[in-house]
Amino acid sequence: MAAPGGIVDPLPEFLGFRFEAPGVVRVTIGPEHLNGAGILSGAVTYSMVDYAMGSALWAQRGEDEGIATLSISVNYLQTAITGDIVCTAAVDRRNRTAATLRATVEAQDGRLLVTAIGSYSIFERGRARARAQRQGAEMPEL
Repeated sequence: MAAPGGIVDPLPEFLGFRFEAPGVVRVTIGPEHLNGAGILSGAVTYSMVDYAMGSALWAQRGEDEGIATLSISVNYLQTAITGDIVCTAAVDRRNRTAATLRATVEAQDGRLLVTAIGSYSIFERGRARARAQRQGAEMPEL
């Protein structure tokens, strides 16, 4: 499954992420995912959490809504060095302007590696684009 909404974002592909469903991201750990200590880099799991949360919320947004990460708090519990890891995220609560989500990352052997909670902004896409254009910023076509 491609990134939600057909959005072209090169980072998930670069990291080897596979979107299995809204809120579910998988990666097979390779040498490029390991840090200098030879264990899974926290940056990989943090990115998985952000993309899984974003895709879970993206699936619930209206056509004229955009989303942006406000904050994510991650608890690193264990690590891995080989195999697949899967991040699963769910929307706990959303209203017109904000959402709160939670996520976990598990190893293929079932070990819980990461827990996380995140906050996202929900905004009107047209208003954000118009404001950026008034300020002279170039906006990519979404």
